Amino acid sequence: MTRSIFDVWYNSVSEAERQELDAIKNNPEEINDRFAAPLAFGTAGMRGVVGLGTYRMNVYTVARATAGLAAFINSVGKDKAERGVVISYDTRRFSLEFAKKAAEVLSAAGIKAHLFDNVHPVPMCSYAIRRLNAFAGIMITASHNPKEYNGYKVYGEDGAQMSPEDTAVVVKYINAIEDYFSVKCDNLVFPEIINGLDNVKINDFVTIIGKSVDEDYYAEISKLSLSPEAVKKYGKNLKLVYTPIHGSGYIPVTTVLDRMGINVTCVKEQTKFDTEFSTVPIPNPENPQTLKMGIELGNEIGADVVIGTDPDCDRMGLAVRDDTGTFRLLNGNQIGALLLDYIITRLTESGTMPKNPAVVKTIVTTTLADRIAKAANVKVFNVLTGFKFIGEKIKEWEKSGEYTFLFGYEESYGYLRGTHARDKDAVVASMLTAEMVCYYESVGKGLYKRLIELFDKFGYYREEVASIAYKGVTAMSDMSAAMSALRAKTIRSLAGYDVFAVSDYLKGVTVHENGTKEPTNLPESDVLKFILENEQFVCVRPSGTEPKLKIYVLCYDADAEKAKIKAEKLMAAIREEL
Repeated sequence: MTRSIFDVWYNSVSEAERQELDAIKNNPEEINDRFAAPLAFGTAGMRGVVGLGTYRMNVYTVARATAGLAAFINSVGKDKAERGVVISYDTRRFSLEFAKKAAEVLSAAGIKAHLFDNVHPVPMCSYAIRRLNAFAGIMITASHNPKEYNGYKVYGEDGAQMSPEDTAVVVKYINAIEDYFSVKCDNLVFPEIINGLDNVKINDFVTIIGKSVDEDYYAEISKLSLSPEAVKKYGKNLKLVYTPIHGSGYIPVTTVLDRMGINVTCVKEQTKFDTEFSTVPIPNPENPQTLKMGIELGNEIGADVVIGTDPDCDRMGLAVRDDTGTFRLLNGNQIGALLLDYIITRLTESGTMPKNPAVVKTIVTTTLADRIAKAANVKVFNVLTGFKFIGEKIKEWEKSGEYTFLFGYEESYGYLRGTHARDKDAVVASMLTAEMVCYYESVGKGLYKRLIELFDKFGYYREEVASIAYKGVTAMSDMSAAMSALRAKTIRSLAGYDVFAVSDYLKGVTVHENGTKEPTNLPESDVLKFILENEQFVCVRPSGTEPKLKIYVLCYDADAEKAKIKAEKLMAAIREEL
């Protein structure tokens, strides 16, 4: 069967593409890996290695996915097709080609498409959907994955990633398309260079968008500044290093910082849009090696902080100087806690704290955030992993008026202040971090000192995150089987620490040690959370975009070293259970 699918592709692709298949035509293992299954389209879209095959990212899998989205849009009314789809893309391999192919498929289906003129980050895609009153959005990106990958995210009309319910309908339409080469595409002629075009029509359905949307975005996020006086006094002398890691953050982040009057020095080698991410092993700000060049430059110029954003600029990494003057990388939980604390501090000091303020974070994000917020009488809501669920809360409160959204974040380096976008926004995070440095400069302290103050007050938090990767066409089913096996166990303790409750989000129930049960009140999801004393936990869940089982450990102690040892023991214990 796999061989016959290979033959169909071999005889259907272009002559130039056929050379890639010629290289594997006598390799059954490679053929099986590429053609035994379609690339899964999950709640976070699809993501895979670039190449030919049903289990790869290419113009044919992109066209098929877009045809499924188009069928969904046309099924819900002509007015939705008229409102159209925003298409954005980052700097990865074939991102522009995939974006153009999506536009051609939408055009053939009679659906308007708003295609960005150049690489744009996730938050600007989310903003543009709302700004243009589009019905959906497509973001071509594999986020922080290695260079071999690309991906395809779909957004709803609220600017958040599409809801699980609508995604399920889209997937049905996609799965109904068995012949990848039957998808109708308009053969559009794009200008050789579209960078710089704005509101330029390619045909009756496809329009290139650019500067006008960009300027509206910059104007909107400028309203989120919290310390303009401190920025005015200290911004011009601030020594801040920024790296976009060859990604889409370069123009928007530097534009915003420049307009604020903040001095920024970029890692020049990493400002180049490079599909190979040639200066880093992996373009992920979570990886210590990714900010290596930024830290080296920071030491060279005597910088205060180093900021890095991933290729689609929805995640931000940060290095700050510790009490010895050495740069120390902060994790996503720590960065988020600092930003949350800063936002609450400044709104309180300025007397502008809104009525019924609320913070939204994911169930695997540090409980330090809960304690910071509760100490300031700010309500905390925990949602499933995935920023779409944070976006849902914003949408819910806009309708009900019950709470005012203050800040949202997840441990994987994603943050959002403001309601201009409904996904992680590393442009805003970079802006707030830069002005946060200026603010603490005005009160005589650095970011690291403030973090230690929080630890002294609430406990030394330690978080560990690990992944177990699964390979091949059975990867997803193997991962699911591992979760089922873990779910079948009765785990009363981990590394000698009592498990007081287990939350099974697939069953929607939390079972306490005494046998009592309570609903999780969250959507169904294949997640297990082992709850220890004092809001500490161990959590296991499959990734939403790739075949990886993710493990989270969160604990704290009065002493940093004791917290580290505890976290390591808990991680070893849960890995043994798996």
